[in-house]
Amino acid sequence: MFAIVDIETCGGNYEFRKGRIIEICILVHDGLQVVDKFSTLINPECEIGTFFTRLSGITNEMVAGAPRFHEVAKEILAFTEGRIFVGHNVAFDYGFVKSEFAALGYKFKRETLCTVRLSRKLLPGKLSYSLGKLCSSVGIENEARHRAEGDAVATAKLLDLLLQLKSMDPRYKNQGATDLMSRKIDKIKQYILDKLPEACGVYYFLDKDGHILYIGKSTNMHNRAMSHFHTREKKGLKMLHELHDVDFEIYGSELIALLRESEEIKRHKPPFNRMRKANSFTHCIDWFRDDNGLIRFQIVERAESVNALLSFATYMTARERMESWLEEYTLCLRYCGLTGEDSVCFNHQLKKCNGICAGEETVAEYNVRAEKILEKYRFRDSDFALIDKGRHPEENAVILVEDGHYAGFGYYDRTDPIHSAEELKGIVKRAIYYPDTDDLIRGWMKGPRSYKYLPFKKRISSEV
Repeated sequence: MFAIVDIETCGGNYEFRKGRIIEICILVHDGLQVVDKFSTLINPECEIGTFFTRLSGITNEMVAGAPRFHEVAKEILAFTEGRIFVGHNVAFDYGFVKSEFAALGYKFKRETLCTVRLSRKLLPGKLSYSLGKLCSSVGIENEARHRAEGDAVATAKLLDLLLQLKSMDPRYKNQGATDLMSRKIDKIKQYILDKLPEACGVYYFLDKDGHILYIGKSTNMHNRAMSHFHTREKKGLKMLHELHDVDFEIYGSELIALLRESEEIKRHKPPFNRMRKANSFTHCIDWFRDDNGLIRFQIVERAESVNALLSFATYMTARERMESWLEEYTLCLRYCGLTGEDSVCFNHQLKKCNGICAGEETVAEYNVRAEKILEKYRFRDSDFALIDKGRHPEENAVILVEDGHYAGFGYYDRTDPIHSAEELKGIVKRAIYYPDTDDLIRGWMKGPRSYKYLPFKKRISSEV
């Protein structure tokens, strides 16, 4: 069942969207035809700008006696409950409706379907996918453009066409054979819809015996979990068939969620996770400066590592990384431990080494390239903390790095300042260390993030 929704809005600069919907129409569609309708003007409790009056024809006088949003909220809930929220550019309509409910203190959640996106798949090559031009191109008339009911009716006719095209598309021919599974999945989907919050954390998919099937993380667990239900992969469908329950943990900080996801996957090894299962690292790439000051790299067994730059689950994965560095940074085989100490490396003969091994390049010139690797894979300080957002606005999260490695995380009240590194470390819950967690932190720090970086060589009380 579908709930085809179209809204009209008014202009104005407001902190919240409350009151900005001036008309709404909801058509209930059973997959074959429209079977019910809800349509009304809405008093936005603010002035309708002249631009929007010219666009829609809706005036301030027309909405003066109309119900306010909270007065029709129950009808909107009833008409969309258990149905897929359909819109042409659905993010616009869904976003406004969701914000209206948020202003009332209610979390509005529905699965969505965008007829723009579906049209691009099933009606490729159109000059425009705006509702008016797209409908005109396929012979659908809209006698009330920019009015909620007129646009909703046009969208419903478009949906009829798209559903017909989808039924004839060979990519969807086997869909009927999975109807039974789809109904079961729909029930689980609704359960997840109701249970998982739109918050940053780690979620767990569980089977009927409570065993973990899959572990994921997201800044919005609800939306990320729901995305699993759009899979067509065999393995993904098998997981959904076995899925019986969900659990979650809110962390607030995206980095903590990322670190916890990695740790939990290694601990539980869920059958449907593909990445980060390895918890045994056998080899490292170490680095050091020799007596001439030259930066050198070598692959060693983890037990023999002195100054590890990266760790790997196998020798071959370490070798692949080293070979990629040889290519990208024009390194020398001899000074990466891959050929004899007294020979001119074979890469120099192939002009893939600039000749440090043949005395044709200076140490300083070679080190410029080698330093780029150190900059990429080392922390600039060996001991520091990252201060990120916590689980609620009054809380900060702490991610601790000691001796160049991830040590753990914790939380503290923003109104209760931290006065020393020792105090900060005292609130940290120590984590099991896996070498790849350092890579996760480095990668996260390189993104466009908002956090505080606190090296422990300076006082931190004024910064936390």
